[in-house]
Amino acid sequence: MIRGSQMYYQRKAVYDMKKKYLIPVMPLQNGEVKGLDGVKLAEYYSNHGADAILILDLSETEEDHEIHLGKMKEICRKAEIPVYAGGHIRRTEDVKKILYAGCRKAVLNFGRESNVEMAQEVSERFGREKIAISLSDESQLSRTMEEWGSMLFWSGSDSQCPYRGELPVISISPAASDNAVIEVLSNKWVTGIAAAYFSTEAADFMDLKRKAAARGLRMNVLESSFAWRDLKPGKDGLLPVVVQDYRTSEVLMLAYMNESAFQMTIQTGKMTYWSRSRNELWTKGMTSGHFQYLKSLSVDCDQDTLLAKVSQTGVACHTGHKSCFYRDLVKKDYEETNPLKVFEHVYDVIMDRKLHPKEGSYTNYLFDKGIDKILKKVGEEATELVIAAKNPDPEEIKYELSDFLYHAMVLMAERGVTWEDITRELAER
Repeated sequence: MIRGSQMYYQRKAVYDMKKKYLIPVMPLQNGEVKGLDGVKLAEYYSNHGADAILILDLSETEEDHEIHLGKMKEICRKAEIPVYAGGHIRRTEDVKKILYAGCRKAVLNFGRESNVEMAQEVSERFGREKIAISLSDESQLSRTMEEWGSMLFWSGSDSQCPYRGELPVISISPAASDNAVIEVLSNKWVTGIAAAYFSTEAADFMDLKRKAAARGLRMNVLESSFAWRDLKPGKDGLLPVVVQDYRTSEVLMLAYMNESAFQMTIQTGKMTYWSRSRNELWTKGMTSGHFQYLKSLSVDCDQDTLLAKVSQTGVACHTGHKSCFYRDLVKKDYEETNPLKVFEHVYDVIMDRKLHPKEGSYTNYLFDKGIDKILKKVGEEATELVIAAKNPDPEEIKYELSDFLYHAMVLMAERGVTWEDITRELAER
């Protein structure tokens, strides 16, 4: 997908039906993914070209189900691609818990009568875009599926899916090789493939996408709206690249690209530069392990400077600092007014009080009194905000809303909710 002068992965749960998608399957059993660390695996998938993750909750007891929901929450926090989850869904409450864990969609199994019966209810309650439907047999087809869900997972024959409607169809396939995956993707009805074959840190999604593209398939890859010839490097053939953390917009470093580095960055999704000191291509992190995974690349108005937004693993600077710009030459006192930075700073102070109590601290007083006291204060501050809103003076609203947000952050800290959780949820709405 191309917009203006940017290139990026399609991160939303919106599928271009002309493209093909790769989705690793993560079967959760006894709290693990076949003995692997599911959270690290999710991070690997996000950084190495997977398009989404499908979690299958194989728990048999409610106790194991709760453990798996906790694992889903950890996975969703780390994943930077959509996460879908199905398996242990017995009632409406299970759908709610899956979505509240951060999953983009809950997958209903239409081979289970209870899931069919709840489909309309959960679709109306949470929105059809939050619901996917799993089929394994033609008898499970329903005329109302498109009203209840926004995606289909097909686990029957790779060549005989009976559905031919408008929803994207993901084949849950036993394919166990690159060629087998490409064969499945070659079916016109297939929008993507979900396979346990991908469920290992050895999976090379970008290489598989290149192989599929060579067979004429359109894959979900980085695409640039500018060719290198459209850009204006200096006499040395290099373009300066300003690198930012995509989450915080913090400037991490300045580096340079030549045409080869530019092309390799697009092909691999890993930031690759031209090292002027070593006179060679340099993929950031090859030595240190501190890779930078590309989220977007923009060009300035003169087309002679690039801005890269990246997911940074570890630190960007060789000195061990997160940013190369860690020394102030001149600094004037000012108040930080970036909303998210302010919220995160206050939240960090609250968390510090929780972990390192300070005598006389009101925040510690709330933590010591427990959840009931915190909830009581949140309720009181909400009421005071409502009363203030009846007053036409916005100053009173500003004061009371600040009080409410502070107490809400104490509640967040008590229950382990972060601002990243909140902003990610809002971004999905």
